[in-house]
This record gives sequence, C-alpha cells and structure tokens, in this order.
Amino acid sequence: MVFETLHAQILSLELLPGARISEAEVAAKLGVSRQPVRDAFNRLSNLQLLKVRPQRATVVSGFSITEIENTRFVRLAVELEIARLACQNWVPANAQLLKENIAQQRAAIKAGQTQTFHQLDYDFHKLICELGGHPLAFQTIVECKQRVDRLCMLSLASRDEVAAVLVDHESIADALSSGSIEKVETVFRRHLGRLDSVISDIYATHAEFFDN
Repeated sequence: MVFETLHAQILSLELLPGARISEAEVAAKLGVSRQPVRDAFNRLSNLQLLKVRPQRATVVSGFSITEIENTRFVRLAVELEIARLACQNWVPANAQLLKENIAQQRAAIKAGQTQTFHQLDYDFHKLICELGGHPLAFQTIVECKQRVDRLCMLSLASRDEVAAVLVDHESIADALSSGSIEKVETVFRRHLGRLDSVISDIYATHAEFFDN
C-alpha cells in the first residue's frame, strides 16, 4: 500500500522531481510504521524514482536524458518487431479490437479524463503485443514506458498533445490494417519521436527537473 501510494504520487507528479520526502512523515501520514516505508523507498529507488541518500534527505529523482534515450531505443526496437509480427498475423477482426480501444480514448479526451486516457494508451500498446503473438513483450514496453511516464503526464496536460497521440494511434491502427510494414514503421517512429519536443519544452521551462 505504501509503495503503490508513493508510486502513484510520483508518476502523477503530485510529488515533483526534486521534492523531499522522509520516512517519518510518510509513516505518520499513512498510519504505518517506518519499516514498510523504508521498504517502499528501496523499491522506488530500484525503479530510479527516488534517490535514497544516507544521512541526507530522500528526494524524488529528476529526469535523466541518458536514461530516456536508452529507454526509447529499446522500446522502439521491441515495438517495431511486434508491429511487424502483427502485420504478418493480421485478420480483419483485429481492426475492430483496436477501433473499440480508440473510441474509448476519444471519449476520455472529450470528458477531460487524462488518467483514463493514459491507461487506455497502455491498453492500446498491450493489445498490439497480443495481436503480434507476443503478449509478454508488453512487460518490456511497460518497463520502458514507466521510465518516461512522468514526462508523458506533463505532455498530456496539453489537450493538443493528447489529440496528437490519438491521431497517432488511429494512424497505427490504419497502418496495421493495411498490412504495410513500411507504413507501420513510419507511424511508430513518429509516435515515439513526439517525446523529443516534449523534452525540449520541459527542459526550457523546468531545467530543475533534470538530473543530467
């Protein structure tokens, strides 16, 4: 419970990069002893979301450009291969599955439900892994996504950015339905490349959020 609470607060930016937190304060707020808080801190540190420093304040980790670049490289490689397999294994019924998810995304945008849209984004990419015949590959994608989720949440605060992501998802679905691996690769590269401008914009306004 402690881990899930802190994890959600960090990813949702309720706790911003650089924010200080202490075992004692978290334990008092959540009504638990310090041991489960210490365990949660260690788990969050392993995920590189917290910097636990002996004899110094524990702080929420900033963004790492080096880590982001490596994460995006791995994710792109995995998703392009999954998309290739999805094209090869495509059947007409698959298009309806993606269409239903995209309709839910559109409804979430209309209702201003950013968190719901964020979850549907996960579901969309998970579905493509399933259609590609490798559902377990989604775990690698999740690990990559979680390392940049806070940046994504900052970008999704913009309604224009959310709409652009939806358009990308529609383009991905259309490309998969066409059976063109070349089209799929083009739209996936554009989709995952959207983070470039997001990083530049956030760095320009909040350089303090970055560790390097």
